[in-house]
Amino acid sequence: MVLVLALGAGATSLCAQETNQVEQLQQQLRQLQENFEKIQREQNAQIAALTQKLNEVARQQPAAAEPKKTEAPPAGEPAPAQTTAPPAVFAQSWSPGDPIRVGKGGTYADLSMVGTFAVGGSTASDIGALQPGGHDPNQRGFTVQGAELNLQGAVDPYFRANANVAFLVDNGGETRVELEEAWLETVSMPYNLQLRAGQYLTDFGRLNTQHPHSWGFVDAPLVNARLLGGDGLRNPGARLSWLAPTPFYSELFFGVQNSQGGTAYSFRNDNGGQSFFDRLATARGVDRFSDMLYSARYAASFELTENQTLLGGLSAVFGPNSSGADTDTQIYGADVYWKWKSPSAHGGFPFVSWQTEAMLRRYQAGASTSVDLTGDGVPDYVPRETITDWGGYSQVLWGFKPGWVAGLRGDYVTGNQAQYEKLYGADLARATRWRISPNLTWYPSEFSKIRLQYNYDDRDRIGVDHSIWLQFEFLLGAHAAHKF
Repeated sequence: MVLVLALGAGATSLCAQETNQVEQLQQQLRQLQENFEKIQREQNAQIAALTQKLNEVARQQPAAAEPKKTEAPPAGEPAPAQTTAPPAVFAQSWSPGDPIRVGKGGTYADLSMVGTFAVGGSTASDIGALQPGGHDPNQRGFTVQGAELNLQGAVDPYFRANANVAFLVDNGGETRVELEEAWLETVSMPYNLQLRAGQYLTDFGRLNTQHPHSWGFVDAPLVNARLLGGDGLRNPGARLSWLAPTPFYSELFFGVQNSQGGTAYSFRNDNGGQSFFDRLATARGVDRFSDMLYSARYAASFELTENQTLLGGLSAVFGPNSSGADTDTQIYGADVYWKWKSPSAHGGFPFVSWQTEAMLRRYQAGASTSVDLTGDGVPDYVPRETITDWGGYSQVLWGFKPGWVAGLRGDYVTGNQAQYEKLYGADLARATRWRISPNLTWYPSEFSKIRLQYNYDDRDRIGVDHSIWLQFEFLLGAHAAHKF
């Protein structure tokens, strides 16, 4: 709490002079997103249809002959109408800011690629445990944090779609492919409703729905990786959202998703055949509605002043876990985001933003006799219990001059001492730990960035470690705008 208050006080004390028109547009997009996108798609479709029609007419015209001289009309009579071919339609030259588009008219797909890499090292001997995020730097030397292919566009006048495919290289040099998201979403439902279906990132907090290239730091916050999993919380399902008719932004989300797999880390996850909280996974299928994963989120935004915006949210997710036949998990979260923009900004600078999230997980663990914890060759008994973990992070970003952003983040995670730990020793995966991460980011342009970050980690029963990571990233094509 002291860290949050200190960072908040530091943020509110900063002052500068410039207007951020880009941020104003993002706020309008946030508040009127559905109507804006619908109008934009309709206009694009009309422009594309008209262009196509003009091109077809031009192709049907005979080759132009040398114009004949015409005699002057008798005095007092109007000149005869001149018949001319339609003006030629010239393709505009492509720029890096334009999307790479496939298709035309009301159905199209914009393509882009984001490549993110890191190089560095750490004093830790177990970098994999030190960096629990699935997209974190995971070894000394170079790490391919991800090469993300994004496709987004209009399916028809009723739906739009988005897909994110990530290519990763593990610390053994093996390449793997992840379907991070692939969803269809309505654009014209009544009563400010919107339905999304497919593979999507669960609406929980702020960071879980963001892709790594949009993070303000090299790695994921500790609490996200510990409670939601290294790859974030995501699975196939459907989500219904309602934009409330209030004078401020107010939106409610409700989702139903599958509850199994590594991307449902705290739920029906077999943990790769390894024990989780000293228990092996119990085979458990979907026999009733309660075997699915349910999520809910409410978010609201307020304009504190012309230059300050505050966004807050509450989230919850519930579902079964694999430690027993009738055990479940509950995760709760609260988040706040504040941003100040200078009244005379240029190109988005200067600015100050403050973001904080807190989470709590209640994991109902079943009784188990399937793991040998003492090494005597005989499985040991682990009692049924509820295991509680909690933590949070707080971060400040200061865009102090065009292209330059300084950041500072504090992380903390801990939990209660469970019965299985009292019986068989501490679980290092649940150990209390905290981290301080200052960084500096330079954006040579909107299509590239270079980030230098230092991590100071302190883990109970392990000690202090120091890490330095240099991250570099590039963007090909125009990437879809992110939520405010």
